[in-house]
Amino acid sequence: MSPRTILFGAVAGAALLAAGAGGYFLGHRGGSAETQTAGSAPTPLYWVSSMDPSYRRDKPGKDSMGMDLVPVYASAGAAASDVTISPAVVQQLSVQTAAVREGPLARRIEAVGYVGYDEDLVTSINTRADGWIEKLHVKAEGDAVRKGELLYELFSPKLATAEQEYLTALASNMPSLIGASRERLLALGFAPDQIRELARRRKTSDRVARYAEQSGVVASLGVREGAYVMPATQVMKIAELSSVWVLVEVDESDTAALKTGQSVTARFEAFPGEVWTGTIDYIYPDLVSATRTVKLRLRFANTDYRLQPNMYAHVTIDSAPQNAVYIPASALIRTGQSERVALALGQGRFDICPVVAGFQTGGDVEILKGLRVGQRVVVSSQFLIDSEANVDEASLRISGGKPACRASSQAPAPMNMPMNMKMPPGAPPMKMPAGGTPSPMPMNMPMPAKGGRS
Repeated sequence: MSPRTILFGAVAGAALLAAGAGGYFLGHRGGSAETQTAGSAPTPLYWVSSMDPSYRRDKPGKDSMGMDLVPVYASAGAAASDVTISPAVVQQLSVQTAAVREGPLARRIEAVGYVGYDEDLVTSINTRADGWIEKLHVKAEGDAVRKGELLYELFSPKLATAEQEYLTALASNMPSLIGASRERLLALGFAPDQIRELARRRKTSDRVARYAEQSGVVASLGVREGAYVMPATQVMKIAELSSVWVLVEVDESDTAALKTGQSVTARFEAFPGEVWTGTIDYIYPDLVSATRTVKLRLRFANTDYRLQPNMYAHVTIDSAPQNAVYIPASALIRTGQSERVALALGQGRFDICPVVAGFQTGGDVEILKGLRVGQRVVVSSQFLIDSEANVDEASLRISGGKPACRASSQAPAPMNMPMNMKMPPGAPPMKMPAGGTPSPMPMNMPMPAKGGRS
């Protein structure tokens, strides 16, 4: 005998003695201590141990503890139930129920992420010719730079040769040669202002300066002064922070409620009480196999430059409300094989009903199948009731035969007799209701034999 069973029996016994009644846990399917109507001899369904409801026999006797088995009778005028508890025990266990409701239900997804650079606003700085970094004006990663600010000065014989060719073309006063030389300078990374300055000065320089084409911060710095660089060498990366990404991961079950462009909100620990509004910029197509999550890329405006890379963000994503049947999430009993609830039938009777659960948001969970609006489910002590029920797998199917657990309250449509069917002799005449549709044919009506005789 398990400790849970002994404890349950002890609590039940104490409550029943205090109430001065003979109620107790009666166990499974139709168990109740109510007697049948006067004048009919009550017939026990089975005999059960008063201390262990799972110990049942089909005849009187004693349980493993030597105590007399107690008869269990069918309820008078009530449907059978998985578990029946006397009102005193229900009150002692503080069994609480909640109604099955229907209404708009919005899925809320919460996740934690971190701020990253908006890669669309990141610029990679490379040289167009081999050379040496003679002077580096940006000293460290994270330094702020402004558009037009000097970044570095490069000594490159190839660039010096291109400058000299352009000066020679200017001296020749040949438009085609001047144009070709100018295009080569642009291809090698010279800015138009630098070319105009070279034409005005008419003198080559030992160093070619490179200026920032946008404002931002230095996201990475790959060289130092004196370093030899080639076109494939990334000198630095500059990222603009007017817009940032927030990268988060959500559970794969939540992806159906997400779409690109959907509005999201975020809170940052550095700025308590403030809320940022952004959008879902991209939903990554692959699943992270280790965590079974999907990565999202969110975009937030950062015009005041307060959001910094690697800041933690608490993200909330609310989907559009949709009409749904739902119950408190605490009422749902999840196991590895099934999802079920303890349904309160009244007068201490409970059924264990299988359900199909949908998404969960806040303190509610959507029910796709298995319950009707207005029914009441147990939200406290439901695990104790479920363990006492000990319902088998066949009864936990949605198509099970328990009336209270049926997902739809609609009865099957009656079979109407065809209008051209001949009535047998002696049959009562059919009554036409107000709507003009004949009433269903009685099931015990004699059918005519061949030849029109009954």
